[in-house]
Amino acid sequence: MPVTSTNLIQGPATLYVGTFGATEPATIATAPGVPFTDVGGTKDGVELTIADEYAVLDVDQIIYEIARRRIKRVVSIKTSLAEATLANLALATANTAPTANVLTADDTVTAFSPAYGAVLMDGIAPGGFRRRVIVRKTLPTDSVGMAYKKDGQTLLPVTWTGHWVSTSIPPFKIEDATS
Repeated sequence: MPVTSTNLIQGPATLYVGTFGATEPATIATAPGVPFTDVGGTKDGVELTIADEYAVLDVDQIIYEIARRRIKRVVSIKTSLAEATLANLALATANTAPTANVLTADDTVTAFSPAYGAVLMDGIAPGGFRRRVIVRKTLPTDSVGMAYKKDGQTLLPVTWTGHWVSTSIPPFKIEDATS
């Protein structure tokens, strides 16, 4: 297979968050607007991961694995938020948004059932066009640490993990613009 240089991609992505069930932009050419919010600067890229887990089918009479069946899929978007605002800290911890410059812990009954969100990522596709990834039902699922260092930038690491939506709405969509 020959190499097609226009299929090589490099460059940043812009990350937006919204509420679960938020109205998605009508087309890939439409910029995300309300109800999606740009999270601001990120550091060290934005990573989309689609991890599948398979069960092996085998039999006693054959030494090879016969087949596999997919039994699990985990979709996630991971980044480090470069703007360590209280609003971004709330996003990274599935916490209620801050009010009056104060972020407090969600520790009521609602803390057991945090609100799902949606994540939209606009990056570069082959040909220099736009690639849009939408993960429709997400929660931040990894630990969040916020280091203050003499010689380093404070970042908020966050991993949004996707969840099943419904039989008629797929949990994620990846679309490339063609012009």
